[in-house]
Amino acid sequence: MNGSVEHLQYELTKVRTGKASTTLLNDIAVSYYGAMTPVNQVASVSTADARTIVIQPWEKNMLRPIENAIFEANIGITPMNDGEVIRLTIPMLTEERRRDLVKQAKHFGEEAKISVRSIRHKALDTIKKAVKDGFSEDGGKDMEAEVQNLVNKFTASIDHIIEVKEKDVMHV
Repeated sequence: MNGSVEHLQYELTKVRTGKASTTLLNDIAVSYYGAMTPVNQVASVSTADARTIVIQPWEKNMLRPIENAIFEANIGITPMNDGEVIRLTIPMLTEERRRDLVKQAKHFGEEAKISVRSIRHKALDTIKKAVKDGFSEDGGKDMEAEVQNLVNKFTASIDHIIEVKEKDVMHV
């Protein structure tokens, strides 16, 4: 269940809030001497200000491959290459785009809840099997209640994470 929440938090780092974040580039890989390598391993990635990400490759010949990898990743931002560094300017979000991002965040939250419920289902099956194999019924009922309490706790945690992200996205 912790893994589901951690995965949700990782997925939510990709949901842009109108602020520059280097995590936007975490899943982008570039061909570096024949091997697909994450951008942050072939260049220095930093934020220049609240809306600009600067990518400075360690080798100048990597400017074009990094720029192409960003285009291919289709993250909705056009890279600007000045021959030294690549700049990504994060556009201001419209109200409609903010609503779409909130929907996307809620979708990630629902996926996390489904994952937690799936874990609950597996745990309850294990408990029922143990009761059939001789574990006491009262002990089984207690364990089922404990599993349900964990599910409730993690569902509340997921709801809180999504609520915080929604406020962050909708804040102008």
